[in-house]
Amino acid sequence: MKTALIIGAGPAGLTAATELLQRTDIHPIVLEATDQIGGISQTVNYHGNRMDIGGHRFFSKNERVTQWWQELMPMQGAPALDDILLQKNKPLVQDGPDPEKTDRVMLNRERVSRIFFLRKFFDYPISVKWATFAGLGLKNTFRAGFGYMKAVFHKLPETSLENFYINRFGRPLYEMFFEDYTTKVWGVHPSQIGASWGAQRVKGLSIFALLKDVLTRPFRRANDGQKNVETSLIEQFVYPKYGPGQLWTLAAERVKALGGEVWMESEVVGINIKNNQVVSVDVQTPKGKQTIPCDYCFSSMPIRDLIAAFHGITIPSNVAKTADGLPYRDFITVGVLVKKLRITNGTTIRTWEERVPDTWIYVQERDVKVGRLQIFNNWSPYMVKNYKENMFIGMEYFCNEGDELWQMSQEDFIRMAIEELAKIDVVDPADVLDATQVKIKKAYPAYFGTYDDLPTVREFLDTIPNLWCIGRNGQHRYNNMDHSMLTAMEAVDNIAAGSTDKQNVWNVNTETEYHEQKNK
Repeated sequence: MKTALIIGAGPAGLTAATELLQRTDIHPIVLEATDQIGGISQTVNYHGNRMDIGGHRFFSKNERVTQWWQELMPMQGAPALDDILLQKNKPLVQDGPDPEKTDRVMLNRERVSRIFFLRKFFDYPISVKWATFAGLGLKNTFRAGFGYMKAVFHKLPETSLENFYINRFGRPLYEMFFEDYTTKVWGVHPSQIGASWGAQRVKGLSIFALLKDVLTRPFRRANDGQKNVETSLIEQFVYPKYGPGQLWTLAAERVKALGGEVWMESEVVGINIKNNQVVSVDVQTPKGKQTIPCDYCFSSMPIRDLIAAFHGITIPSNVAKTADGLPYRDFITVGVLVKKLRITNGTTIRTWEERVPDTWIYVQERDVKVGRLQIFNNWSPYMVKNYKENMFIGMEYFCNEGDELWQMSQEDFIRMAIEELAKIDVVDPADVLDATQVKIKKAYPAYFGTYDDLPTVREFLDTIPNLWCIGRNGQHRYNNMDHSMLTAMEAVDNIAAGSTDKQNVWNVNTETEYHEQKNK
């Protein structure tokens, strides 16, 4: 029996293992360096209150992916706790599971994300409606309007993320709603980031797309659903009862039930290559170092670390230099349990005790370091141990391993985070009940440094026929969860067909058709 070693127990790695087990006779061994399943899609349980690291909407335009999710966790057939309390009607699946009685269930959730700027809320993405203009004020509204008209008739060369945003929104709106937040996320100014990040993450979003969405919404046929809607404009998504980590834990259990293996706390420290084939992998396990032979290798580890782990192959100097210079952004989340928030519901959406309805709140304020807030109650009412009485929020900070934020003690960091919440009038410190901190290394592959030379690294990696680079870090691409899964599916498709071509695997999340249409 042939063996595939799969580096990383995140969405890409677990999808690859499942697909191999269901569609081939290849035996997969998943190697996870940490003690957590799911990668950045993990869910951390802190005293019964759950944190979704990064926030993960389960939404895809690819039916193969959505069916994969629902095989593991079927859609709800009865109301969830918050809908019961508010007597809300949500789409339910006949004979689907009841989230009040069972755990293995996907919930139908409303997408509400807003920007917090000037101590006010604005829609995210920016909407074309009166509330936006009222919040900006007359002067800023005129500036934004004239700036957008200028951008319509005078396009800048898209040599940077800054120009990408200006071309779609105009300079004033870019400066108000994109410039500072993007700098927080990446640690460098948008003028230093490649436009390809915007092409992959923002895709077709622009003022024109927003206007089109507003004007066409009343005329869409009910059965059209959201299949032709720009991803950033979707209004609903599905979500596991206990967060994304629940689904990926179930996926790992399925891998083992089907005969595969999942090794935890097993860090890959060497990849041995002979005659341009990966022949074995060196793994540091709790029981010591082991060398495991293989016929195939799937890698979702950071490309920088992958190249550094190669043995037995000559790495061209330009490839080594480019791989070593690929940048990453690290991530710190502070989970804060509170009695209540100072900010309240100002929308038409009904909520429990008039709480804010948002899943995400993008913090555009310049006087704090926090980049985004998550309200875990709104992802799923079951994420919070005492949903009726408490709120559990996640404060997201973007940093670099070893910098000032990363090196702060947990106690000091949590204190700073709570002080920032108070500074922007989100929380009264007296209402804080508990808090914790989670750090994630290399959460976001970045689009500056040597990124523009990445094709040379890809070409080199493609000379190793039995090596498949999958997932976000495996391809150094800021993929969504469904894109990461699709890279694994495409790779297994190729292996099942006897093909070593990697083009379709690298093309996931690059083709316009995928972005704009729902695949059949």
